[in-house]
Amino acid sequence: MAQTLEKVAVSGKNTSLAHGVGRRKTSVARAWFRRGKGNVRVNTNDLKKYFDTKLDVQLAETPMRLVPISSNYDIKVTVRGGGKVSQADAVKLAISRGLLQIDETLRPVLRQHGLLTVDSRVKERKKPGQKGARRKFQFVKR
Repeated sequence: MAQTLEKVAVSGKNTSLAHGVGRRKTSVARAWFRRGKGNVRVNTNDLKKYFDTKLDVQLAETPMRLVPISSNYDIKVTVRGGGKVSQADAVKLAISRGLLQIDETLRPVLRQHGLLTVDSRVKERKKPGQKGARRKFQFVKR
């Protein structure tokens, strides 16, 4: 029972079919899906141009390699904050959540590969009276 979401065109413009948000550390990615040929744009750049390393590209496009339905949609992603690795992880989660909105039957596949799991680790704050989050000042005996 694949349920697809269709939005009505507003003032002659095509609106997105689905939307997904992904977060990792301080990065926030938003992905919009439209019918198309499978193009992925990140902040108006091609996915492979935006992410410098091959590892980041592979991380970000994991949901598209897993799900064949993604080649029927153009994906526009805006991502802000953090470094490239956390941005790639946020993009991965945003695309996975968007695909889930398009077809709910993809949930077991995406869940099995860990694409819907949020990595909630963030930097621990510095404490007063200490050098860092856990590190203490050097002890002086005399």
